[in-house]
Amino acid sequence: MKETLALTGLTLNFGGLAAVSNMDLHLNEGELVGLIGPNGAGKTTVFNLLTGVYAPSSGQIEFQNEGTTYQLGGMKPHAICRAGIGRTFQNIRLFKRQPVLENVMIALEPNLPCSLFDSFLHTPKQRRNEQEIRNQSLDLLQIMQLDTKADELAENLSYGEQRRLEIARAMATQPVLLLLDEPAAGMNPAETAQLTKLISWLREEFKLTILLIEHDMSVVMRVCERIYVLDHGLVIATGTPAEVQSNPKVIEAYLGEEATDA
Repeated sequence: MKETLALTGLTLNFGGLAAVSNMDLHLNEGELVGLIGPNGAGKTTVFNLLTGVYAPSSGQIEFQNEGTTYQLGGMKPHAICRAGIGRTFQNIRLFKRQPVLENVMIALEPNLPCSLFDSFLHTPKQRRNEQEIRNQSLDLLQIMQLDTKADELAENLSYGEQRRLEIARAMATQPVLLLLDEPAAGMNPAETAQLTKLISWLREEFKLTILLIEHDMSVVMRVCERIYVLDHGLVIATGTPAEVQSNPKVIEAYLGEEATDA
């Protein structure tokens, strides 16, 4: 099985504090892996390292896509996105005063670029590109069951719908590795069950590799094949959901206490 992502000795220091310490993690192509841990464990920091928000203090981040190997440490976020990594955020980041459809079209547009000449003169090529972007965006909204709300402002969607719209925006970047940061946060049980099925379906339909941060253990245990557990920036356990669930270190650090925030 081909390896998609490998973190080796990954460390990020903020002054004298190690937010992530000597972390090793790997994802094979097509895997769905969970990253869990108590509040402040460093989970979202790992995502920020993977997407270029932070540069690591030491260690390596190696990403493979279609025979090309990328060393992500030090790469800019837009370059990492183009390489094939998409993400959602713990705190929803949408253009809330723009229509739902435009939120997705903005994310999709860099994948179907037009020259300045075509854009300025509104050539047939530019019009075809614009229609293709619109069609692909509507397809993604249909997948997320948001196509009937394409013309509504994003701020008028329910919280669960905004979460799905953010996933649609991440999918619009055409990733091979999708990073989902708390996708079930704020959802009711029915929405969470629907999201769980959607994540599994997206992986199969789009041949994705997925790394998932989630506090809702019903989601993690249902969809993840393997789990890494972080505590104070350190990996304290890794294994299958059953192995992690019964690990004394994990129970003491995390599963034995109520977690409500990443």
